Amino acid sequence: MTKQNNIREVLANHPIIPVVTFTKLDEVDAKMEVLLRNNVKCIEITLRTPVAYDAIQKVKERYGNEITVGMGTVVLEAQIHKAMELQVDFMVSPGLHSGLAQQLMDSKIAFIPGVATPSDIINGLQFEWDTFKFFPAFLFGGVEALKTYGQVFPHLKFCPTGGLTEASYRDYLALENVISVGGSWLK
Repeated sequence: MTKQNNIREVLANHPIIPVVTFTKLDEVDAKMEVLLRNNVKCIEITLRTPVAYDAIQKVKERYGNEITVGMGTVVLEAQIHKAMELQVDFMVSPGLHSGLAQQLMDSKIAFIPGVATPSDIINGLQFEWDTFKFFPAFLFGGVEALKTYGQVFPHLKFCPTGGLTEASYRDYLALENVISVGGSWLK
């Protein structure tokens, strides 16, 4: 098993990952059709609403053969277990907590923990992780911070999210240490 259950493979195949929050189940088909029509083959569905798990299940059942489905905003062990039950393709956490590290690794689901500071990154390195969500990118220095992290941590890759826009995401993707980007502008 490779680091973080092959998260780099997932991210390398999907340089742009829409971050979607479903508020109603009847939104699923329309949003999925727009993504697929635009040749987007990956989605991170956040756990920010009461219908999130049902939306993930619906997307997996109806579109799972066409699109890579991720679960975002994973912050609790119970959510990791639910991700396993729903058979998502990857998990995204907005932060890094050592208490969840073993469960993430044992899940066999690709995962990317969030970091913002050098201390966060160093904590992740203790688990031999090498790929991180940089979140929220716009609050923690954006492109300039990632340039610095590229010098300090040259072997790491990042997926910045949080505040990226249609106008700015290309600046992030141009960085050598950015493997993909996530954002809500692509809906």
